Amino acid sequence: MQQPEAPPDKQNPPTAGIYLHIPFCKQACVYCNFHFSTSLRGKEEVLQAILKEIEMRKDYLQGAPVETIYFGGGTPSLLSADEVNLIIDTILKYYPVSALKECTLEANPDDLDKKYLRALRGTPVNRLSVGVQSFREEDLLYMKRAHTAQDADYAIKAAQDAGFSNLSLDLIYGTPGLSDQAWKNNLAKVAELAVPHLSSYALTVESKTALHHAIEKKKAAPVDPEQAAGQFELLTEWAATTGYDHYEISNLALPGRYAVHNTNYWRGNHYLGIGPSAHSFDGVSRRWNVANNAQYATGILSNAKPVFEEERLTPIEHLNEYIMTSLRTMWGCDLGKIEKEWDSNFAKAVTESSYIFQEKKWLYQEGSKLMLATAGKLFADRIASELFVSEL
Repeated sequence: MQQPEAPPDKQNPPTAGIYLHIPFCKQACVYCNFHFSTSLRGKEEVLQAILKEIEMRKDYLQGAPVETIYFGGGTPSLLSADEVNLIIDTILKYYPVSALKECTLEANPDDLDKKYLRALRGTPVNRLSVGVQSFREEDLLYMKRAHTAQDADYAIKAAQDAGFSNLSLDLIYGTPGLSDQAWKNNLAKVAELAVPHLSSYALTVESKTALHHAIEKKKAAPVDPEQAAGQFELLTEWAATTGYDHYEISNLALPGRYAVHNTNYWRGNHYLGIGPSAHSFDGVSRRWNVANNAQYATGILSNAKPVFEEERLTPIEHLNEYIMTSLRTMWGCDLGKIEKEWDSNFAKAVTESSYIFQEKKWLYQEGSKLMLATAGKLFADRIASELFVSEL
């Protein structure tokens, strides 16, 4: 099967993205381990610190044209349209954004009423990522989501009526009690609503989350890995029969409707992370801000340097990150790129390590690309780790 054309590895000039972490939620979902607060106390201080950090770090991207802006969280739809505009206007003041293609705002369905959607249309936001998670009430109750299945249906249709054609939604599979037929019904709803992009994840139990504690105390049903694996296979089958490209293990889209911001992550493009817990990458090092709202705001507003940690990547670490991320995509891991940008011996080592997985039919080689077969997608992390290289 002919593969869709991959984005170029090199651009002239290279583009970059900006991620903004909005660390507030109405309530906590039981499975979430991202940084957030259910209290809006200190919201104004955090927003002022975000604006100041945007200015303070204006040189981080070294003048690279900003192609994407992404509001994540937390729940960015708790921001008013005026607050969204203020943040974007500050970015426009300090960064080159003439190349801007995509400005995404994550939103919960219960926030997307007609008034708010009309207000958002007056901002540069041109893409919404809607945290549906399920169109089944039992799943939403299990996950302690704030919206109902009816809210989710309404939000998608209202967003489309408001003029947002570039939509993505999230769905979670592997939830206890979610039958295969119910999962198929969820996927059928995506096609019925004509949503061009879907992010879909297995429910995972992260330590220190409410779900982890509830399962330990036998107050919630445990997650079944076999159920999740089977429903991932159904997801893959659904994509193949409905025309969605399964372009990354957890992301599917109609042809040409891939998420630009996330695709650039997987390509290794540079990005600036603003806000508490936000991560940044400049091609040489990774930096992440403190995951504490008060410490973040105080550190920035007091004219001190942002409170962050940083690690410099060795060439080997950078290569192994490329192997991990590229292998998850439909464009695969390019041995030619490894040979050109790292070393031919590394390309040879990766090739030799791949043979055992090619024999299992989990991996195959197409030209210079190593690609995950459908069966191998269930073992992507394991395969990538076995392909990692060390100093020769």
